[in-house]
Amino acid sequence: MSGQFAAVEEQMKIIKRGATEIIPEEELVRKLEKSYKENKPLNIKLGCDPTRPDLHLGHSVVLRKLAQFQKLGHQAILIIGDFTAMIGDPSGKNATRPPLTAEEAKQNAVSYWEQASKILDREKTKIVYNSEWLGKMKFEDVIKLASKYTVARIIERDDFTKRYKAGTPISLHEFLYPLAQAMDSVAIESDVELGGTDQKFNLLVGRDIQREYGKEPQVILTMPLLVGTDGTEKMSKSYDNYIGIDEAPSQMFGKALSIPDDLIYAYYELATNVSDEELAEIKNSLENPGINPRDIKRALARKIVAMYHSDEAAVKAQEEFDNIFINKGVPDDMPVKKMSATEMGIIDLIVEVGFAPSKGEARRLIQQGGVSIDGEKITDFKSVVKFKNEQILKVGKRKFIKLTFS
Repeated sequence: MSGQFAAVEEQMKIIKRGATEIIPEEELVRKLEKSYKENKPLNIKLGCDPTRPDLHLGHSVVLRKLAQFQKLGHQAILIIGDFTAMIGDPSGKNATRPPLTAEEAKQNAVSYWEQASKILDREKTKIVYNSEWLGKMKFEDVIKLASKYTVARIIERDDFTKRYKAGTPISLHEFLYPLAQAMDSVAIESDVELGGTDQKFNLLVGRDIQREYGKEPQVILTMPLLVGTDGTEKMSKSYDNYIGIDEAPSQMFGKALSIPDDLIYAYYELATNVSDEELAEIKNSLENPGINPRDIKRALARKIVAMYHSDEAAVKAQEEFDNIFINKGVPDDMPVKKMSATEMGIIDLIVEVGFAPSKGEARRLIQQGGVSIDGEKITDFKSVVKFKNEQILKVGKRKFIKLTFS
């Protein structure tokens, strides 16, 4: 050990786990060697635009990598993009992402940090807002910044290329986004910037702009985009294939069990803190035809719940899941709604309790056979529920509510 740091080889082993690319890797080794020799931490940057107030396991992948650097003794710097959120990052999009107001960005940032701090060390994370420097730039400064990069280079970005060829409008302010993100790296003198694979272009721009401003260029490290519970698209609330890190234990557990078997290893590697030795054992188990992947998945679901709640919550979530889906029971704690009318059509009832956003969606749920009252499946759209003292409405696999009437 040199002060607070492990040997460079040991650090690299941890840093490389799960990473897609380190560009350039030899530069990272040199930075770590210098850090080790001088006993000085590297500045590790992760930028986040608070476009949504809630985080899921997909977000946790890069946050966990930042936490790993933090545990290795380096300075984790979380940049809240309150200024860039007002531009709207089009990365990975085929259309402009709607910009936020300053107030919306601020509110989302508070919620973001509350959840991110479940992964990062609250006391050791440096949080900065990029409005601190970007908000002070004059138009002259912006022109000078824009002069340091060419349109040809910017248009190389995959999403811009696709939109340009498709004739989809691209506003000039969108070209400024990667430059603004790059100025974040200049401002904090970033040594390493982290991001998903969809951020690769922006992170590389950061290296170039740092050079233009006389700074040592950052190394970039990209992480895979975690595939959602549908097994097809990247995890996103938009695709409704997410596991929220702020969700109730029972929701987390049930969603984790719904992932396809071929994603079990990736979830263990990218979304949990199991050791490399445990990972190797999990890989062997998954390749063993005598072991049911369901059992490995149940252990994964428990681990995810325990990470964001507690071991006790994980055990209880599993028991509740088994009670509902194996023993065909109902959850111990479910919401209760007191009904004032004596009866209500089933479609209106489903919408009334918030289990469907519209009557059309309620009809679809009934058609799929996912609606029941006290265990009796309802298939007729025109069914009328006559309220008794106490009834249980179930919609889908996990939505339960106790209806009372007196």
